[in-house]
Amino acid sequence: MSARTWQLARECWQLPPGGAVMGILNVTPDSFSDGGLHADVESALAHARQMLAAGADMIDVGGESTRPGSAEVPVQEEMRRVLPVIEALRVEFPAARLSIDTRHAEVARAALQAGVDVVNDITGLASPEMRKVCAEMPCGVVLMHMQGEPRTMQQKPQYSDVVAEVRAFFENQLAQAAADGIEMQRLCLDPGIGFGKTVEHNLCLIRELDSLRVMNRPLLMALSRKRFMGALLQDSGLPKISPLPTVVMSLLAADRGADLHRVHDVAELRQALTLRAALL
Repeated sequence: MSARTWQLARECWQLPPGGAVMGILNVTPDSFSDGGLHADVESALAHARQMLAAGADMIDVGGESTRPGSAEVPVQEEMRRVLPVIEALRVEFPAARLSIDTRHAEVARAALQAGVDVVNDITGLASPEMRKVCAEMPCGVVLMHMQGEPRTMQQKPQYSDVVAEVRAFFENQLAQAAADGIEMQRLCLDPGIGFGKTVEHNLCLIRELDSLRVMNRPLLMALSRKRFMGALLQDSGLPKISPLPTVVMSLLAADRGADLHRVHDVAELRQALTLRAALL
């Protein structure tokens, strides 16, 4: 089973050697960098069109901000935000790969019924209910590591060996998923940069990324506009939101084995990955 092969709801996706791009479509009022910009169906569709035209391989729809310190959104409110957007996307872009970014099993089930191909779960399939949904409905699954939960995760995160502990988490969760009937080829791994990690924890995970490849599964990196880069660049003079740090760090992650990149700035990263691929 190739690390670049990922079974989704409607296809067995051969991830491109140069790296695939997942465009972020937040339909929330309070996400950390783009909250409120795409909260209605028409503006969400317009942004999705822009990202697909710029080279996005997948669109990740999210209806709940999970930035540090955020409170949980009620399930019914999350569904009210995401389902009309997913339905409209599926009508306009019947062949596009769509993902739902959610930690709630009820939202995942409804989104899959509406036509998404992937469940992107920041809790790493921690809940039996989410594992049940993913076992019953053949879809791709992103299994992410997070220490704690969004409201408190950045309050003094601690590890004795962050790389070893994240790898052990992946091993345990992959075994649990298999026991619950989720086929290995449907799983993709995300080390959860910025989710219960200090700046140094994040850097360690990026440096040692390829050692996190468990059971030869693809690796997703979600580095876009993460706070740890701002902390490293606080005296750089760059604009507060610049695509440059994300592009540079994503290229470094690609060199270390990242197969898929979840970003806001699709065009910039697509261009950079195309140039990188020309050198391979």
